[in-house]
Amino acid sequence: MRRLKNHGAIHLAVALLWTLIIGMGFKMALPAAAANRESAVIPRVNAPFFDGNVRFSEMTVFWFGQVDDTNNYADVRVGYNQDNLRIRIATFDRYLWYDKAAGPDLTAWDSATIYLGLDGGSSSGPTQDQYRIDMALNWWESEDAYQIVYRGNGTAWEPVSVPFTGTTAWRGNAPNDDVTGDDRGWTADLYVPFSSLGLSDPPAPGTVWRMAVVVHDRDDAAGAPIDDKSWPPAMSPSRSDSWGELAFGVPEYTRPAATPGGVVTVRNNLDGARVMDASVGGHTVCGDGVDFWLEWGNTNEGFYNPDRTQFNIQNQGDVADWPCYSKYYVTFPLDAVPPGKAIISATLTLHQFGNAGAPGEAKPSYVQVFTVNDAWDDTTITWNNAPLATENITGTWVDPVTTFPGWPGIPWDWDVSRAVANAYANQSPLRLALYEADGAYHSGKYFVSSEAGDWNAAARPTLRVWWGDAAGTVEKSVSPKIVSPGMQVTYVVTVTGNGSALTLTDELPDGVAAPLAQSPDLTYTPHQLSWSGAPAVGRKVSLSYVVTVTAPSHTMLVNRAILRQGDGSTHTATASVLVDPVQIFLPLTLRNASN
Repeated sequence: MRRLKNHGAIHLAVALLWTLIIGMGFKMALPAAAANRESAVIPRVNAPFFDGNVRFSEMTVFWFGQVDDTNNYADVRVGYNQDNLRIRIATFDRYLWYDKAAGPDLTAWDSATIYLGLDGGSSSGPTQDQYRIDMALNWWESEDAYQIVYRGNGTAWEPVSVPFTGTTAWRGNAPNDDVTGDDRGWTADLYVPFSSLGLSDPPAPGTVWRMAVVVHDRDDAAGAPIDDKSWPPAMSPSRSDSWGELAFGVPEYTRPAATPGGVVTVRNNLDGARVMDASVGGHTVCGDGVDFWLEWGNTNEGFYNPDRTQFNIQNQGDVADWPCYSKYYVTFPLDAVPPGKAIISATLTLHQFGNAGAPGEAKPSYVQVFTVNDAWDDTTITWNNAPLATENITGTWVDPVTTFPGWPGIPWDWDVSRAVANAYANQSPLRLALYEADGAYHSGKYFVSSEAGDWNAAARPTLRVWWGDAAGTVEKSVSPKIVSPGMQVTYVVTVTGNGSALTLTDELPDGVAAPLAQSPDLTYTPHQLSWSGAPAVGRKVSLSYVVTVTAPSHTMLVNRAILRQGDGSTHTATASVLVDPVQIFLPLTLRNASN
């Protein structure tokens, strides 16, 4: 499976085509993952790239499952570097069991399965571009006996030899016993070399694979049936289009063309806004006062924090300490942002007042922000029923509080522009979750909540949204770009709406005949096409037409499209065609590397 690098002696200088292209420009397209998007159905994990080691505390984290006497919960961390994709699964599990004989069915014991689909999603399979990796818990045995890699053959999974590095560890009393409540969980850490998947380099930023994770559970020697827990919950092993998305790189928000119009500040009880927030997990007391296996996962934060004036965000590398883990959920209404506007930028601000551990023990935390699709209620939300994340969008390093400066506390900002733009476009509130992937102990960071008293209202979580009046834009492309007289070329004009009336004039260059075919919305008058409409903000309208080149050789045809806004301003785009240009070919050169 591994693709070997070629270190042969002969280097080939490929023939280069030099073309005289005066006045012709190029535009680099953004990768698909960089678009402003939020999937309502398929969850997406944007894996960060690391130049060097994949740093544990900065990996993207996501979660699934439940915590109770029987069911398992898992935190999954993902990141990649030049050589490897790293996936780490931490499972909360009360009873740990593994097969001392290392039988072929690892999934009958405590184990995890990672599915990777390099094909972007298939409704049938598994295909040859899909892999399945099973990793089972073990104690002193060889890790190799507890790891199996499968590859699809079109109809089923078959074992293959694919090099990768995988380790497991556990915390608790000991595997394979019935000592009640003394086990806490186990971890699986996986490094998949890209070369083992047939790739000579890591995927380009913006590349999207499919991925799913399944945790298998065994709680006794007899193997009483226990349902698997999976991400996404409705995934099917044979249909990669039911898996989640794994995108390489964390996309940034692309600000729209807009004239600044104003800023809206959203905070609980400010101008009548209701900002609902809650934390789930162990709060700041590590779940003290509840049974960890029978009650912890179903306990609302009001038990620990009746006035709900503060919250904790915490995680760490030691799975045994999961009763201390805490996530934060918040919902901001966006109805104060005027309709039909463009979102220029948006910032979430939280005020920190403390952290876990004694002075000097806490370390900085990379606190991550995720979008959430499902609604929830602050009086009933718990660790077990809280919505899963839809997509990670950003993160901010939060330092420990060494010297508290006084109220309202220390402000920290997160850029949530992309999340706000998506929610605004969908006419829904902004629903976010915050969590971290820390490795250090005492990692919890304490913040002020929306229920803080009026005396500390400035410390309440705050969303600021800068909006503007969108400008319509136009883009233009042509194919082919190098032609001969008598050939046909196709022009494509793409208009991005701003919610108001727009008028397009596309001026045909001298040297082309009247269109042979055109989009029905285009109107042709001598040597000019026109269009008018009022597409919604961000909506794209694609218009095309086909013409025959009548110009002689050694000619450049420059075509211009002009989009006029309602206020009289314009936006233009050009496309160029070369008719039989002069071409110069460099000689082919062979050189032996030893010379």
